[in-house]
Amino acid sequence: MCCGTSAAERGIDMSIVVTAASSHLGRLTVEALLARGVPASGIVATSRDVRMIKDLADRGVVVRRADFAEPDGLPAAFEGVEKLLLISTTDVDQRVANHRRAIKAAVEAGASLVAYTSMLHADTATSVLGVTHYATEQDLRDRVPNVLLRNGWYLENYTAQLPQLLRAGALAGATGQGRISAATRADYADAAAAVLTTDGHAGQAYELGGDGAFTLAELAATISDVSGRQIANIDLPADGFTQVLTEAGLPAELANVLVDADLAMGRGELFTDSGDLRRLIGRPTVTPAEAITAALS
Repeated sequence: MCCGTSAAERGIDMSIVVTAASSHLGRLTVEALLARGVPASGIVATSRDVRMIKDLADRGVVVRRADFAEPDGLPAAFEGVEKLLLISTTDVDQRVANHRRAIKAAVEAGASLVAYTSMLHADTATSVLGVTHYATEQDLRDRVPNVLLRNGWYLENYTAQLPQLLRAGALAGATGQGRISAATRADYADAAAAVLTTDGHAGQAYELGGDGAFTLAELAATISDVSGRQIANIDLPADGFTQVLTEAGLPAELANVLVDADLAMGRGELFTDSGDLRRLIGRPTVTPAEAITAALS
């Protein structure tokens, strides 16, 4: 896999559209593009609420409103696009339809490449999340040159829970002995920026995950080592984990999606040893211990 010569090195002005730029991943991707030398004026950051990305506009990034549920506004949002990063939406029920509208607008705007943040092994996934991602991959097929960024789980899905985990002294889940190739959002964002600023990626499907996979029992042990507090791993059946999540205040629909994802982890659907993420970003991925240390600092 070769990333080629960057557009900046070839003196070509870029027009890169990043959707959901107000999200954690979207904002980090904009920052990664800037760090790779893309001029602020060559980046279009879109959001349903542009007030949330006003600071990017203050730095020279072009800011436009885009709501995939309002397709009439998408042509203006995507005007002049050369490459587009389609960050998957969070509403699982509306995801496929919303992505389809965005793809149509990108094609009509003349995009030469659409990079889509999919999910590990989406083409063989059995989880609800994986199936919706694969539907979008199929919609992209033959419509526009594309690259699939099949992201694994976020380490932040665990580090964001650290205060509660430390209080409870336990990390619950339903993954069994399944190994999880999680990475930080920043690493995934850097991979997206690499794909958007270098050549040779059209038609590729990258299976992206951290260098070192772990079970939840191993993650609990790492949290214990870093924090100095003993954290147990409690592996639960699906209904038991659902109850834990709903009692913690999660809506039933979201709890069901998360339990379904944990069961998929138990089947190995969020494990990869491809090395794609490390190669794209040109360095080792952030380790769980490093991410936990940063979150606790």
